[in-house]
Amino acid sequence: MADADLALDPESSLLPPATSCWIVTDGKAGDLIQCLGVAAALGLDPQQRIVRPRPPWSWIAPRGPLDPRDAVGRPGGPLAGDLPDIALASGRRAVPALRALKRASRGRTFTAFLKDPRIGVTAADVIWVPEHDPLRGANVIVTLTSPHRLTTSALDLSRQSPDARLAGLPQPRVAMMIGGPSQHHRFDADDVARVLTVAKTVLDAGHGLMISPSRRTPSALIRALLALSSQPDVSGRCFVWTGEGSNPYLAMLALASSIVVTGDSVNMIGEAAMTGAPIHIIEVGGGHRKITAFVDRLIEVGAARRWGGKLEKFAYTPLDATPVIARAIATSFNDFCARGGEASTVP
Repeated sequence: MADADLALDPESSLLPPATSCWIVTDGKAGDLIQCLGVAAALGLDPQQRIVRPRPPWSWIAPRGPLDPRDAVGRPGGPLAGDLPDIALASGRRAVPALRALKRASRGRTFTAFLKDPRIGVTAADVIWVPEHDPLRGANVIVTLTSPHRLTTSALDLSRQSPDARLAGLPQPRVAMMIGGPSQHHRFDADDVARVLTVAKTVLDAGHGLMISPSRRTPSALIRALLALSSQPDVSGRCFVWTGEGSNPYLAMLALASSIVVTGDSVNMIGEAAMTGAPIHIIEVGGGHRKITAFVDRLIEVGAARRWGGKLEKFAYTPLDATPVIARAIATSFNDFCARGGEASTVP
């Protein structure tokens, strides 16, 4: 999704003017997107710093020292230059870098980490974790859903000027967000057939269908969905994004009266929950207890239901953790500054 499509609206009053920020990750897209979303909500213009530790440093992360090639201040290295006011990081390989920045700044750089750093609450000045992770502490922010780069203003703008590829689809429109194989989910032939059956059911009910596969989506499923969309009785009622042209993901969420999403991605499901549209989760092969716990909580608060063979109507208050996390980080940073940049405990 193009940056311009997001129309992020920063809460610039949260932090002092000219606050500098580095985002530190190993380049993993999911970690980077969450950091960028929080930074934007804080009104920051961050620099992206990518660390790619070599073995054995990558093997022992988040414990152990920083790869010497990534040493703070090393000319040409990822952590060179004037140290930032705020270092925002995510991903286990970024933990040693975050701790090294804290030490190199003599405690003056405020550190924030997204997700469980796996070494406890002393890993950063402030830590965010999703509710289904067990880490808790005085410096730990906990929310049900994860941070992301979407905003309500971006959704509103997309509704006012709908994507031409989607505007002609019949209403009500349903968005279908599809993941793919991962460490915990298989997406085998039965899963492909299950997703295709759900798409047919939505179309048979007379809805317009907007389908957004991911980079992980099996090619067999994409081919089957394209074949479905080209059938004479379906043509003009179904759009499948194939990667050509700008990504209509945001537009699909904005225009959807209901959302169907595969149950393999916490981030994808969480982004759907900020729309307020009913979420129907297609369970796929495999699974993980944390994702199951997350889905169960969404069902408990009324935001989602597991797919039961048809679309259902229900309402809930949209869930958007990004501004909540940003405000909590800003409060912690402002307190940190008021104390004169008191260092957290970093062994």
